[in-house]
Amino acid sequence: MHMSIPSILLGLGGKCLINWTLVLLQRSHACDCFIGVFMVSLTAADAVLTLTLTILHIQGDGCLLGLRLTRHHVCLLLQILGEVYNSLQWPVVFTTCLDHYLTVSNRLQNVRARKITYSFVTSLLWNMAALYVFLVSEFFPMLENESPSQLRKCWVFCAPQISHISATVLFLTVSCAMFSRTGFTKLSPHRLPGNQSKTQLTQMDQTDSRTTGEIVAHALQLFLNIWSFFLVFMAISLMLPVGLGIPSHLGLNVLWLCFLNSVLIGVVLCASCPASQLVQGMVTVPPDIFCDWRFSSVEEDRITTAYIET
Repeated sequence: MHMSIPSILLGLGGKCLINWTLVLLQRSHACDCFIGVFMVSLTAADAVLTLTLTILHIQGDGCLLGLRLTRHHVCLLLQILGEVYNSLQWPVVFTTCLDHYLTVSNRLQNVRARKITYSFVTSLLWNMAALYVFLVSEFFPMLENESPSQLRKCWVFCAPQISHISATVLFLTVSCAMFSRTGFTKLSPHRLPGNQSKTQLTQMDQTDSRTTGEIVAHALQLFLNIWSFFLVFMAISLMLPVGLGIPSHLGLNVLWLCFLNSVLIGVVLCASCPASQLVQGMVTVPPDIFCDWRFSSVEEDRITTAYIET
C-alpha cells in the first residue's frame, strides 16, 4: 500500500516514543531476559532509522560515506528494515519461549553468562535476519519512478507474520478458556528442591489441591485482566483486508513484544511448572511489567472470598 512520507515519519516517531517509554519503565530488569535485551536493540534501531529517514526527507539530497542519498532511499531503507522486522517475528517468539523455559526451570543461574548469551543471541538474530533478506528471501524493493524532488509517497509492505502470530494467540486463548472449564485432572506435585521433607510434601498435597483447569483459568484471568482490549484489537485486525494490514515497519515494536512476553510466560508456567510450586511461589518467573504472575492457593482463595462476602 502507498503511504505519504510525512505519515510514515509520524508513525515511526510515535513508535519510537512508545518504545522508549516502555524500555525506561523496565530499565531495572531490561537485561534479565532475552526479550528485554532485544527490546533495547529494537528501540535503538528504530531511533536510528527514524532519525536517518527524517534527515533524508528534509534535505531531499545528501551524501553519506561517499554515497549520494535521495528521497528514494527513504523508501528503500524503509522496505528493507520492514522486511528484516518481518523475518524476526517468529525467531524472537521461539527464542523468548526457550529462554522463559530455561528461567522457570532454573537452568540459567549465572547472571553474567546469561547477559552475555542474550547479547550474543540478539546480535546473531539481527545479522541472520539481514542475511536472510538479502541472500535467501525473494524480497524485491518497489520504488517509484518519480524524481526525488517530486517523491511524496512510498510503497509499504504489510506484515503477514503479525497476522499468523495473532491467529495463533487467539486460538491458544480460546483453547485455554475451553480447557479451564473442562480440565479438572488434578496436578500431583512434581519434584521439589532437594531439601524438601516428606512432611512438607504432604502438607502441600493437602493445602494446594488445585487442578489443571484451575491453574489455566487463573493464568488466563491474569492475562485477560491486562490484555483483553489488545486481543479484541487483534481480532478486528485479522478481519481487515490484506491491503489494510499493519505496515511492516510498525509491526515489530516494544508494545507487541511486551504482549508476546506475557503470552509466553503464561504458556510456559502452565505447561512446565507443577501447581504446588506455582501456588507456593517457588517458581522463578521471568520479568513482566504488565502481568503479576502470582498464583494463590485454595486456602487463600477461601479467605479472600469470605472477606469479600463480609
